[in-house]
Amino acid sequence: MIDFLTAAVVATMPLLFATLGEILTEKSGSLNLGVEGMMLMGAVFGFSTVYNTGNPFLALCAAFLAGAVGAFIFALITVTFQGNQVVTGLTLTIFGAGFSRFVGDHMIGSSVPRAAQDFFGKVKIPLLGDIPFVGQIFFRQDVFVYLGYIMVAVLSVYIYKTRPGLNMKAVGENTAAADASGIPVNLYKYLHIVAGGGLCGLGGAYLGIVSVPMWQEDVVTGRGWIAVALVILAGWNPIKALVGSFVFGALSILGLWQGSMGIHISQDIVNMFPYLATILIVIISTHKNRKEDRPPGNLSDPYFREER
Repeated sequence: MIDFLTAAVVATMPLLFATLGEILTEKSGSLNLGVEGMMLMGAVFGFSTVYNTGNPFLALCAAFLAGAVGAFIFALITVTFQGNQVVTGLTLTIFGAGFSRFVGDHMIGSSVPRAAQDFFGKVKIPLLGDIPFVGQIFFRQDVFVYLGYIMVAVLSVYIYKTRPGLNMKAVGENTAAADASGIPVNLYKYLHIVAGGGLCGLGGAYLGIVSVPMWQEDVVTGRGWIAVALVILAGWNPIKALVGSFVFGALSILGLWQGSMGIHISQDIVNMFPYLATILIVIISTHKNRKEDRPPGNLSDPYFREER
């Protein structure tokens, strides 16, 4: 069981980074359905950089930048030119899928250099790693996992305890009121959409560099869509996003571990679990009544300042 849960933490990270990125985007009032595309762009750029340079730090920067560029294109079309957010997000997903195939075609089957794999090797956190059961699962992981923990803490403080975070929420809840109070709404939208895209790119990079250190086509395999649903499950809360990502991460690898756990279910059925859970989340979300679990008031609504 410990080995399964340890592996589930690894499967959690791509979903977590993508979910955190989409939380930032949606909290600022924009609905970007291009998460899958940005993850694929981050995956191919991150892998290509580490494959050609052997530098894991540059690879992470490249992955973040790739996702951020994709998100910037989304912001330019939807914020500046008032394009339809749903259509633009879906287009970004299609573009990311095609782009990753084009760039990564010649790298299929190539592996991450050994030095980079060692850089992302497992590291035990002193004291915390010695805690029975919990320490073995959560605090004997690679550095990318610890970065995920840090991002959850940082975003929680940023969203709920800082003035820029409160301004961001104001922009998402009531854009016209935020604009009237002097908040530069377009700037806030751009910054958080781009930052959210960068986090999605890091989620893709984790799949291509750490989780599966060998390039394969369509390495993201639908995780971007699960991340969009996880935002709803988490109620736009980074801490809940960590819990939800862990649950979905465990479901996603259950098929690989069911034999050793004494479970015997058809592999095809097990592979359906994460997506069935995604559908259930969407259904349940329509019946949420608590204010903190509701989406931002102006989510996906275009803002025309002249109509304020």
